[in-house]
Amino acid sequence: MFLGRYIMYFTGKNRVVLPKKFRQELGNESHFYLIQGQDGEIWGFRNAEWQKEAEVRLSLSISDVAGRKARRSFFALAEECQMDSQGRFIISQELVTYAGVSNELLMVGAGDHFEIWERSRFEEVMSVDLG
Repeated sequence: MFLGRYIMYFTGKNRVVLPKKFRQELGNESHFYLIQGQDGEIWGFRNAEWQKEAEVRLSLSISDVAGRKARRSFFALAEECQMDSQGRFIISQELVTYAGVSNELLMVGAGDHFEIWERSRFEEVMSVDLG
């Protein structure tokens, strides 16, 4: 399970190191999937969870307008990331721009996935009264 909160920094052009605890959660997998989240963040999924999320979208009928839209918004905004032996990976410029992350970014565990945030945006979203 992805747990915790980590401040990370780009080590090169959109390149960042995945926190050690998150790498351990990925196990032997050297790739994972990134997609735009719903609140201005980026979601990261290991292969098993990605497949579950993909199956949900693929179960929607392509003959239905809502089904086509859900598939497009999910798959068109996603990318597969390759992690090197030091845990580094590159976030596409499109996702960096979407999330508004600069040199410092916040990675948080969200159970079955992790999230990448611009720190002040995370704090803003988390301060919203949910009750």
